[in-house]
Amino acid sequence: AQFDGSCLYEHKDPRQGAHPHWGTLIYNYGRPGVSNFLIANAMFWADRYHADGIRFDAVASMLYLDYGKNPGEWIANMYGGHENLEAVEFLKHLNSVFRGRKDGAILIAEESTAWPKVTGDVKNGGLGFDYKWNMGWMNDFLGYMEQDPYFRCHHYNELTFSMIYAYSENFVLVFSHDEVVQGHPGKKLLFMGQDFGQMDEWNEKASLEWGLLKYDIHSQMKDYVKALNHLYRTQPALYRMDYEPEGFEWINCMDAADNIIAFLRRGADETLLFVCNFAPQLHEKLMVGVPFKGKYKEIFNSDAEKFGGSGKVNPRMKSSKAEECDGKENSITIQLAPLGISVFNCTPTEPEKKERRRRKRRPTALRV
Repeated sequence: AQFDGSCLYEHKDPRQGAHPHWGTLIYNYGRPGVSNFLIANAMFWADRYHADGIRFDAVASMLYLDYGKNPGEWIANMYGGHENLEAVEFLKHLNSVFRGRKDGAILIAEESTAWPKVTGDVKNGGLGFDYKWNMGWMNDFLGYMEQDPYFRCHHYNELTFSMIYAYSENFVLVFSHDEVVQGHPGKKLLFMGQDFGQMDEWNEKASLEWGLLKYDIHSQMKDYVKALNHLYRTQPALYRMDYEPEGFEWINCMDAADNIIAFLRRGADETLLFVCNFAPQLHEKLMVGVPFKGKYKEIFNSDAEKFGGSGKVNPRMKSSKAEECDGKENSITIQLAPLGISVFNCTPTEPEKKERRRRKRRPTALRV
C-alpha cells in the first residue's frame, strides 16, 4: 500500500481501491506495471519453486466492482455495469501466459458466483482458468450431512442439485481450509489433516496432529482415504470423462425417503455402479437397476472392517436378472450397509444367442 508514497499499485479513490469489510486494498489492474508485476509473481512461483499450480482466492472480489459494497461505495464501469473489465482482461492475460508454459502447472479459481466461463477458453470469451472450485457442491453437501439422518429426507435436493450445473465448468470438488474444523464428477481435493480426521483447525504454526494415528478411528480413516486414492488412480471411469455428460448417469436420484442414491461413472470402456446410503439403516436385500445384462463385482465398500465398519459387504459377484428396477430392464440385489457406499465394477455379458434376422421381402407395388 502506497509503496512509494502514492497509490502506485492500488486505486486512489477508495470506491475503486478498497474493500471496506476486509480492510484491504484493490489492485489497479488497468496499469501495465501492476499487471506485469502480478503475472511475474505467478510465474516466479512456478519457475523457482516449481509450484504445481496456483489457487486464486476470492476471484469474485476481483470480478465485481460492487463486491461487498453498498450503493454509493463503488463506481460503475464505462458501460454502467458492475463488472471490473480491467480485472477480467488481467485474468485472461495471466491465464494465457501461464498456460503457454506447457509444463502442466495449473491455475484454479475460487469463484463463488455464477460468472460464466471461468474455465472457458479465452478465445471464446472465457477467463481461461484450468479449474474452478465447486463451492456450491461443498456447501450443499455439508449442509445435507449436518442434518440428523432422520431429517435428511427433507434435504435430499442438496445431495443431487449440483448435477444440474456440473458440466458448466471444469470443477474441483473441495473440502477446503475453511471446512477442516468440520472434518460426483470433478477432481477431488482434501485439505491437509482431513485424510486422518484431524480434530482441531489447521494451524500454520504447528505440525499436523500425527499423534492421533495411534487411535484406531484415525488410523482407519487414513487407510480409508489411501484406499480411495488407489481406487481413483486405478479406475479410469472416475476421471476419464469428468467433464463430459456421458461420463455420469443417475440410476436413482428419487429415493428421498430412504436417503439412497445410485449412479454410474463411465470411462471409454469402463462402467462403475455406485450405491450410497446416507441413513443408518441396513438394507439386506436392496434391488438396484443396472445398465445392462452382466456381472457386477463389488470392488470397494466403505463398511469394510479394515476401515472400522461392520463388514456388511458383498463378497460374491452378482449376476443381473431380467427384473425391471429404477427404469432399467435388468437389476441386481445387494446388501447395503448403514451409512455405507458400495462400488461395483460392471462387465457386460454377450447375448447367449443372437436373434437371426429375417430376410426382408421387397414390398409389392400396388398397380392402380
